[in-house]
Amino acid sequence: MQTEVFITSEYITLGQFLKYENLIESGGSVKFFLEEIPVFINGEQDNRRGRKLYPGDIVSIEEFGEFIILIQK
Repeated sequence: MQTEVFITSEYITLGQFLKYENLIESGGSVKFFLEEIPVFINGEQDNRRGRKLYPGDIVSIEEFGEFIILIQK
């Protein structure tokens, strides 16, 4: 099952997403999280904290689940 993540802007970066979903405690821990935990965006692994996530993107993180980015209306 996917967790719906609603954003109010055009996109959210992967680093912002991790903090927004409380998967990390601070922005400074993004780099370490991405080095240790595989993150897949639309089925492709990506570890760039600045990666832009747009509505419709699916983020899969082992041990944390699957998330779909949606726009807040």
